[in-house]
Amino acid sequence: MSGTAVPALQGTEHKADLSARPDEVRGAAARLCARWKERFVDFQPVDDEGRTLLDRRRPYATTADLSDEPEDELRQVVADLARGGQSLLFDTLLRGDDARTEVFRGYLNSALSREGLRIRFDSDLHLPWPLLCTPAASTTSMAPLNTLLARFLGYRHQIEHTGDAYAWIGPPRTAPRRPIVSLNHDLRVGRVTRADEVAKALADNTTCIVRTTYEELVRDFGKADLDEQLTYFWCHGEFIGNEPEPHILVLRLTDGTPFDGHTVRELRARHRHGYFRPFVLLNACHAGVVGASMDRSFLGRMLIEHGAQGVLGPLISMPQAFAAEYALEFVTRYLRGEATAGQITHELARHFAIRYRTPLGFAYGLHCGMDARLELANGGRA
Repeated sequence: MSGTAVPALQGTEHKADLSARPDEVRGAAARLCARWKERFVDFQPVDDEGRTLLDRRRPYATTADLSDEPEDELRQVVADLARGGQSLLFDTLLRGDDARTEVFRGYLNSALSREGLRIRFDSDLHLPWPLLCTPAASTTSMAPLNTLLARFLGYRHQIEHTGDAYAWIGPPRTAPRRPIVSLNHDLRVGRVTRADEVAKALADNTTCIVRTTYEELVRDFGKADLDEQLTYFWCHGEFIGNEPEPHILVLRLTDGTPFDGHTVRELRARHRHGYFRPFVLLNACHAGVVGASMDRSFLGRMLIEHGAQGVLGPLISMPQAFAAEYALEFVTRYLRGEATAGQITHELARHFAIRYRTPLGFAYGLHCGMDARLELANGGRA
């Protein structure tokens, strides 16, 4: 651990050897992500006799704005998620009573309890960092909703997960006069959401490539001169694999043919120093297996290894209604070229928490790309 947010130590550094096993931590992380789906996304209110309230079917999944939802009900669910996020960080990953671990844990907690830091978790252990939480100030009573939301690391800080050195080496590319973007989507997904508005935002004053099939993806990803600044995926995703190998995320566009990290490597390996330098918004609503055997970061790692500046995507099975709202806000802000991906991700986490009282904005994680920004030849939009 290093940086100006922790005190400088003379003759030593902030370091501790943790006792937690990687498989144990991955299992706890998978349980936390499943908890978000079970306790929040799939939350279903019932009456006093346990019957489903027909006028409130999965209320947290069907709209991005939870302002009209009962305060106590919402607070209890978010408190459960915060407790899980705190436990993963401090009771699983950082547990231990040896002197070094205790000192390290104290300094880290002090830093995380601040706001507005830029934090890079440089590790091969891919965790849902924005869903982790600072400790509760008190255990005697239920905290207000805004206090609970402010405990999540995604609310407090700009965060990215990384682990690659020299992921891309090559000369800087020439910025285009108009943004070059792509929409890679399943035409059947999100028909009752704001997906059409996202498509319009992507096409507004840009050069926009639209792909709806695996063959179109393969055709373009196999080109040496593939040059995009923002690559957007809006489709279904699922985790598939064969034991003992971990399950990996697979995307499917309209034709249903699987596209994954292995496909990226096959197509881009011989173009390692090409023009492919996009920021990727991987808005895939994933489902399938839930467990420690999932490699959630493989697709992102392959995209970054073969040129992408960064990948932003959901850490949980994200409701389509919220996913479309989030994408509309992100795409609109990113294409202005005024802020980095890290700034926008942090702004949106707080925006949805404060204005719409939903924690789902925390459930988008950055894999590299904190400093990625849209650049144009004329310094602004064409």
